[in-house]
Amino acid sequence: MAAVTTASRGTDLRPIAWRKMAWTTWRMHRIALCGVLALFGAAAIWLTIRGLQMHQAYAAVATCQPIGSGLCRGVADQFLSSYAPGVGPTLGLLQVFPALVGAFVGVPVLARELETGTFRYAWTQGFGRTRWTVAKLAPLAIAVTIAAGAFSMLVSWYVQPIWGAGDANGPLYPTIFDLRGVALAAWTLAAFAIGVLAGFLIKRVTPAIFATFATWSGLAFLTGAFLRGHYESPVVSTNPNFNIRSWVISQVWSEGGKPASLSMINQTLQAIDVRASTPGQFQPGPATPSTVDPVHYLVQHGYALVTTYQPDSRFWSFQLIEGSWLVVLSVAILGSAVWLVRRRAT
Repeated sequence: MAAVTTASRGTDLRPIAWRKMAWTTWRMHRIALCGVLALFGAAAIWLTIRGLQMHQAYAAVATCQPIGSGLCRGVADQFLSSYAPGVGPTLGLLQVFPALVGAFVGVPVLARELETGTFRYAWTQGFGRTRWTVAKLAPLAIAVTIAAGAFSMLVSWYVQPIWGAGDANGPLYPTIFDLRGVALAAWTLAAFAIGVLAGFLIKRVTPAIFATFATWSGLAFLTGAFLRGHYESPVVSTNPNFNIRSWVISQVWSEGGKPASLSMINQTLQAIDVRASTPGQFQPGPATPSTVDPVHYLVQHGYALVTTYQPDSRFWSFQLIEGSWLVVLSVAILGSAVWLVRRRAT
């Protein structure tokens, strides 16, 4: 009779409800999620304070008339000299936020249970190891992605006065592109996925954190240095008056259709006491006439400045391209982690 009762009870068992697992996930990872909110929250406070200061100071630039006059250009230059130097380091620090999320939120999801051995208990409960893994990964992935997406809107608002004043680093510039639009959310999701898989494969939290930082950094570098510039065919132009907010990939001088060396350029510029350090940068001397533009001077003497660039108008198409492949990559990585958990012997 006891055996029959036990068997009948076993057939009546049902998997634990998903809503109950959501509460368990929150209880287990609330410290990490609160850490993400604190990280983005502290940065948001700083960006808001500095952003309000910049927007207030930018009012003098925006209301200056007539636009393009020497007076207004001086007001804009003074604004940029006061605020632009602080924007670069700020954006540089924000670059590591996705990696921090991946290392300290993604890694412990599976690595902590594997390192401590608690997976032997957790994976044998009524919820099942696959459902357990999905129920933990999905809410955490959604939460960090939404937080990063909301933060990216604040970053866009923060840098707007700098661009309005005429800063040359446009929306496709490498240190700002992946902090705006959908890119920041996609990179954060990718870092989370990398951290989850690294934690499962290495099975120890601390080494997996370092592996996550290394893998994410390598992917970000390869994307910015080699991949992003080829999402669409770059524009090649000899017009020296292209939009300064475009992303310049390369610049070379040519003469008669052949590349011109810097020594040739400097030899031509000796007449106006100017020296070129790079194709687009010139150092005037004490005898340089104030009315002479080195670029136009070289053009008048038979040279052509060949510029390869991506127009700033392609910002959203680049955002969608990068966001799409990062989301696909993230889903593939998370799916691989779930598949490995399913196949792992307890």
